[in-house]
Amino acid sequence: MHPAPRALRRAAAAVALLATAVSCAPQPEASSDKPSASAGNTCARGRLATETPGRLTVATDEPAYEPWFQDDDPANGKGFESAVAYAVAEELGYGKEKVVWQTVPFNKAFAPGEKTFDFDINQVSISEERKKAVDFSSGYYDVRQAVVALKGSRAAKAKSIADLKGVKLGAQVGTTSLDYIDDVVRPTRKAAVYAKNDQAKSALKNGQVDAIVVDLPTAFYITGAEITDAVIVGQFENQGGTPEQFGLVLDKGSALTSCVSRAVDALRDDGTLQKIEQQWLSDAVDAPVLK
Repeated sequence: MHPAPRALRRAAAAVALLATAVSCAPQPEASSDKPSASAGNTCARGRLATETPGRLTVATDEPAYEPWFQDDDPANGKGFESAVAYAVAEELGYGKEKVVWQTVPFNKAFAPGEKTFDFDINQVSISEERKKAVDFSSGYYDVRQAVVALKGSRAAKAKSIADLKGVKLGAQVGTTSLDYIDDVVRPTRKAAVYAKNDQAKSALKNGQVDAIVVDLPTAFYITGAEITDAVIVGQFENQGGTPEQFGLVLDKGSALTSCVSRAVDALRDDGTLQKIEQQWLSDAVDAPVLK
């Protein structure tokens, strides 16, 4: 005998309900030592999806110049950017012992291609052009560019941008310092371009260029400690009404970008960035504005 059709339908319905109940029951979560990348947990302190689990890899160039670093040692916590890097790391949940430093040339930090660091800190100005290749955090320092020349030279006597048009200027490759020469000064003589700031400073001392363009804190350090017969001619106004800012560089589309920006914003809001600036950049106070 075959079961009646109604009985068959009831049996089928019971099986379906049992299957539904099993599929909807809570399942045990798979354990993993890797940081979670799920929404809402991507910024969990000390559990970020970093290059090396449990570590934060921070990059900068070599040599590491003052006043941004001291003694060419980014890991010692001394100098403005070293202090900022460790403050950001702490905000993200990584103590000093969890920070690993890596050497990356300035120009390569924001070049296209996958990065081997979690973020780079090396006086890299945020720009729309650079954003095409990398991500940036919120700005951690507002900066202006300045002109440095030897005392008594023609360039040292400049009072305006027009006075600089006929002098030989130099700057490091890939920097906004070079952009200011090309786009703001527009000199009649092609700018000298150097791979490192050290080379630009040597060129100034040796008379190969009349003046060099660097960021203002670096200009104060050069004239105060490195080339004592040099002077800050003046600083440029920010272009377009928006202050030029240094930002931490991250891989394009990095899952850490929002976390790092959040950390920088928190450090600005609670006054930490200002305290670090006062400690390490207090000498870089002011210079005449070139118009």
